[in-house]
Amino acid sequence: MPSRSTANERVERTPDAVIEGDGVHLACYTDGDPAQPTLVFVHGYPDTARVWDRLVSHLAHRYHCVRYDVRGAGRSERPASVSAYKLAHLERDLKAVLDWASPNAPVHLIGHDWGSIQSWEAATDPAMADRLASFTTISGPCLDHVGHGLRLQWRRNRAALVRQMKRSWYIGLFQLPWLAPLGWRHVLAERWPATLARLEGEPLPVAATWREDGRHGIKLYRANIAPRLARPRQRPAITPVHAIVARRDPFIGRGLVDGMKAWVADLQIDDIDAGHWAIASRAPEVAALIDDYIAVRKNKPAAPETAS
Repeated sequence: MPSRSTANERVERTPDAVIEGDGVHLACYTDGDPAQPTLVFVHGYPDTARVWDRLVSHLAHRYHCVRYDVRGAGRSERPASVSAYKLAHLERDLKAVLDWASPNAPVHLIGHDWGSIQSWEAATDPAMADRLASFTTISGPCLDHVGHGLRLQWRRNRAALVRQMKRSWYIGLFQLPWLAPLGWRHVLAERWPATLARLEGEPLPVAATWREDGRHGIKLYRANIAPRLARPRQRPAITPVHAIVARRDPFIGRGLVDGMKAWVADLQIDDIDAGHWAIASRAPEVAALIDDYIAVRKNKPAAPETAS
């Protein structure tokens, strides 16, 4: 059965540390024993680190769980410029978190939504190969892979391309410099908790900062979508990848997941009957999939560095 909201989920948590990222201060939170393997969680839009509350509660007794509010969200700093939200800055933020949380051992990286999109930057960066033991991606593809995939679909399967474009209609709206922030502030923000509950079929934790999180987080779309789709790079994965597919995700189609096979040499795909925020609405099931995957990784031989 899905987890239900409790009064405790409405209590805001003070950061356990505030560290220096790539020119911004990042609020970090830790649970579990630092002597255990480290899991680093990166949240999406328009969430904060607290979106992981339920999932971490199922994993912290076996792992060292680290999460942070990404730039523009929660208790982390909110740069004003759109360019400050480019993937390169986000990757350097993540590296700062890894240096702080697990300087001497690779971590298992777990990303959701934009947290997964930005984590692909590290998962495809050869300079990060010794920092990552694995990468679990949930509802967030690599933008470079998407760019190549869209070109392939245009040539081979335009019906699939149209289906994904229908799922992603809001991305075009978010590119509008003035309309998107104003639309969030004056229309979507007040409705967001109810909208989230409707999408997932139950109330989910929402941070007290959600109004500002949504307004600033739109810059992620404006800084990265057009450049990466227009000029996709060759970005094979440098770490094993575990894709958890939410079958009822209204935003991410299965075709984006299947496209990973061309870029990932060591790929495991697990399906779950859930919506986009499965990390909260199906936390026990997602935790079990992550736990099982990490257990298998311990005894699995290393795969080639790049996909064929």
